[in-house]
Amino acid sequence: MPSFQYKAVDKTGSPARGGLDAVNEVDLELRLRRMGLDLITFREIEKTAGGFGSGGNITRRDLITFCFDMEQITRSGIPLLEGIRDLRDSIENPRFREVLATLIEDMEGGRILSQSMSQHAYVFDNVFVSLVRAGEQAGRLTEVFASLGTTLKWQDELASQTKRLMMYPAFVLVVVMGVLIFMLVFLVPQVTQLLKSMGIALPPQTRFLIFVSNGVIAYWPLVFGIPVAIVATLVVMIKRSPKAHYLWDHTKLHLPIIGPILQKIIMSRFTNFFALMYQSGITILDAIKTSEEIVGNRVIADGLARAGAQITAGDSLTETFQNLGIFPPLVIRMLRVGEATGALDTALLNVTYFYNRDVKESVDKGMEMIGPVLTVVMGGIMVFIMWSVLGPVYDILGKIKF
Repeated sequence: MPSFQYKAVDKTGSPARGGLDAVNEVDLELRLRRMGLDLITFREIEKTAGGFGSGGNITRRDLITFCFDMEQITRSGIPLLEGIRDLRDSIENPRFREVLATLIEDMEGGRILSQSMSQHAYVFDNVFVSLVRAGEQAGRLTEVFASLGTTLKWQDELASQTKRLMMYPAFVLVVVMGVLIFMLVFLVPQVTQLLKSMGIALPPQTRFLIFVSNGVIAYWPLVFGIPVAIVATLVVMIKRSPKAHYLWDHTKLHLPIIGPILQKIIMSRFTNFFALMYQSGITILDAIKTSEEIVGNRVIADGLARAGAQITAGDSLTETFQNLGIFPPLVIRMLRVGEATGALDTALLNVTYFYNRDVKESVDKGMEMIGPVLTVVMGGIMVFIMWSVLGPVYDILGKIKF
């Protein structure tokens, strides 16, 4: 369904602006009129693809609140239409309010909730809609919205942990590069002039440092432009070439320190959603197929695709996951016990708990390891520069007789 940016006025004549999904101009005008607005001008805008918990100005926090409210509505026995109308009138985010207004109109037109949500894939992604559909079919919407709210909160915490893991080394790297460039551009040339005026023989490390400093000063457009061009080229290749994307995802999983943690984060995301979908009544094959889009890594997604093919061929879930080679033995054992006892849902929840805890501990340990490593690297660079710059000066001072 197209999305429109509109300008309108309310009953008091106050201007109102926003965006709304509609079939065409007539449908847009009718939808705005139901919201108490009169259309003035409009233009069609392109929708941006989103994921679970995304959607332009609609944040993950908005969806968490929505899931909590929907859980209370379904638990209290309030009709969905009336409950969503109340939400539309009380919600603060204007963009989300417009989405809820569209949901109400679609449901009044005969669609069920999951069908109405599927028209807003940039807000409610495939996983969200599939879980709501399963809840409608099984009569468990309350449990589904409760699980979705919990999962979104977990995803928010996971995103925060991932950012914390990546931001610290990035910050230290920027500081180190800034100090290094400052010393090469300003400090080294001044000391070089001093050493040349003394007419002393320079050691190899000092000559090397002067060579690097002169290169940075003389060819700074290339020094700074080439890395930027390389990064930009790699980004374009990763986006446009499936093979390059696959190699990049494979490289990320094998980076020192960060790679194992990233793999645990991906597996934690997968097991969490897999358990949620299985509990909601979605079949294992459908859950695995949907999970291929969730993991966000081509290597893991290809592994899950092979797992789906093996299960279709008759292999058990435990044997399939064991053949993937990405699950630790303890997880495989938990799944085997769950299959043997008929309590696979409980086993999946145990696996989810295992990965959630493992991710938190791994992030904390990773932060503890990255700090000292970066400190050693930064200290080594500083020591080399100071040794190269001050070494000849100390040699001269040592030869002076007082």
